[in-house]
Amino acid sequence: MRAKDTALIMKMQRKRNMNLVPENDEQLRTEVRTRYAKAALQVLGTEPSTGEACCGPSCCTPSARDTSPITSDLYSQVQVGTIPATAVLASLGCGNPTALAEMKPGEKVLDLGSGGGIDVLLSAKRVGPTGFVYGLDMTDPMLKLAEQNRQEAGIENVQFLKGLIEAIPLPENSVDVVISNCVINLSADKGQVLREAYRVLVPGGRFAVSDIVFRGHLPSVLRSDLESWAGCMAGALEEETYRELLREAGFTAIEIEVTRQYSLDEMAESGARASIAALSPDERQQVDGKFVSAFIRARKAL
Repeated sequence: MRAKDTALIMKMQRKRNMNLVPENDEQLRTEVRTRYAKAALQVLGTEPSTGEACCGPSCCTPSARDTSPITSDLYSQVQVGTIPATAVLASLGCGNPTALAEMKPGEKVLDLGSGGGIDVLLSAKRVGPTGFVYGLDMTDPMLKLAEQNRQEAGIENVQFLKGLIEAIPLPENSVDVVISNCVINLSADKGQVLREAYRVLVPGGRFAVSDIVFRGHLPSVLRSDLESWAGCMAGALEEETYRELLREAGFTAIEIEVTRQYSLDEMAESGARASIAALSPDERQQVDGKFVSAFIRARKAL
């Protein structure tokens, strides 16, 4: 078989195996919302597990049962022992922003894409009764689960808001710290997310998130695959692009600290198996080991 014929067959196979990213942001949000709603309903026990959420089917469980390469061992046993188990089970993150962010008693915190509420509840304990924490999410079942977890934990200095991280429903200069856990990579307009985070922070406020970052150039075959977006891969920003978008939003003191590095097989386990299977050998070599979890820190100018 000629090389040209082989390339054509591979291209056709990719087209059959992959769902292309929709042409507008709302279609992408719908796909992400659907997958995360399923994850919440699985924790609530109203839907069987499918393992379709961003970071794998066994996310952040409080025991050794968690074998996900993305979500295992992110929270200490002390931390998970202080909040409802369902908040831990619903965590689909790639880091622990509550360990990253400096929080002081009395401060206000915002968690972008708060899911089942694990980082909100942990942050509420750190800022104390004189502080306050907002959790923002666009998915109704996640908001329901988070509020259930808040009530079970008996924590009052928390409010869960429904909305988009690209249009935060808070006034400017309203929070001291913005955190997020493997959510910004799911947005189709990350520049807008960072501008919104900058807007709601007080002067001198801190941005401290965990996210998936790509070290190199991401192949277009992954960037255009819907499954890969919802599986945390296609939306991963290249490191320098992340820095540039933060600078454009107005942030200073930008730091990106790599915390974990993932093999291609590990990324496939996290929710993008079909799109990875469609890569050519050269593309596989280009991607392997280039996806990382990272802590991203920055400050709003005084």
